[in-house]
Amino acid sequence: MSTINVALIGQGFMGRSHSNAWGQVAKFFQPPVKPVMHTVFGQPEENPQAFAENWGWQNASTDWEALVKSPEIGLVDVVTPNYMHAPVAKAAIAAGKPCSCEKPIAGSLADAREMVEAAKAANVKTFVWFNYRRCPAVGLAHQLVKDGRIGEIRHVRATYLQDWADESIPLLWRFKKELAGSGAHGDLNAHIIDMTRFVTGQEITEIVGAIAETFIQERMEAGGVAGGGIADGGQSAGGKGPVTVDDAVLFLARFSGGAVASFEAARQATGNQNRNTFEINGTKGSVKFDFERMNELEYYDATLPRAVQGWTTIMCTHGGDHPYVANWWPDAHIIGYEHGFTNQAYDILRVLAGEEPTVPIPDFADAYQTQRVLEAALLAATERRPVGLDEVR
Repeated sequence: MSTINVALIGQGFMGRSHSNAWGQVAKFFQPPVKPVMHTVFGQPEENPQAFAENWGWQNASTDWEALVKSPEIGLVDVVTPNYMHAPVAKAAIAAGKPCSCEKPIAGSLADAREMVEAAKAANVKTFVWFNYRRCPAVGLAHQLVKDGRIGEIRHVRATYLQDWADESIPLLWRFKKELAGSGAHGDLNAHIIDMTRFVTGQEITEIVGAIAETFIQERMEAGGVAGGGIADGGQSAGGKGPVTVDDAVLFLARFSGGAVASFEAARQATGNQNRNTFEINGTKGSVKFDFERMNELEYYDATLPRAVQGWTTIMCTHGGDHPYVANWWPDAHIIGYEHGFTNQAYDILRVLAGEEPTVPIPDFADAYQTQRVLEAALLAATERRPVGLDEVR
């Protein structure tokens, strides 16, 4: 088995998730290329050496520019705050290296466009970590729709609700537009836009209307460094600063196949820790998914006699029938959040070896279409009007 040296640019919550994936993938799968956890980059105050020792990286660095250019590195994996995605990814591409990047692809549409153009010009492989595509239940939903099992799609509903961002959380980078690009919108709506595009096989063509709201206008300034959770690194440093991103964004949309859709993202939806859901209704049936029950897919078969129609709960852990699970545990020995990242690491390695992924994996060009939808929804909310995707290039 050949190997590829991976450089991880960033630490924090996603750094832990990706480190676990690169460390696990060759233990559970047999990828055609084996990843070597070569070097992790972090700011000096983050103590990248301690992170490296804890998570199994061979080296640590505080100079990302030198790291991505190093001839020893074969794959650059970007998990920084959103504003740093573009400069790191473009530097990796300029060095001729494949690049994987956390979502959303960038903090702005302009940065995302430059990343796409750079990758196309250099003809290098790129990947975006929309990890929820790698849930076996979501992969099954995609296959059911592709096989025509739910017929012509009429309605799409998707929500991503969390409740961690209350008044006690200081002014982290996630609340600053110059660092994050947007708030709940880019953080959460990006996922459900990608999932519904993936499952339906269709594109969003119009934002019919949108609302963006910031409930907490100011927060205490944050001190410290990022930790391993969404809200870590946020000790109060005294004083207050403005929140410049949204707390919640809701929008209505149309898909290319004629379906109407609603999307809702919020980080202060009390009682919802990580409620990432979609429901897709067609002329022959429906599918329904909730990440808080990630091993299950709800399926309604409207082609059955009316007397026996009803929602069926499918436990998506059958090793011979559902994506990825043959490499994990026996039937109904359920998997969790981290497994989606390991599944994606496996597919990245397959594509790097010239093979097909288990299920389609988004590259920068694919993720750019999601970024266009994000941009169009914010434009619709700001200008209080419908926005066609043809307006956002």
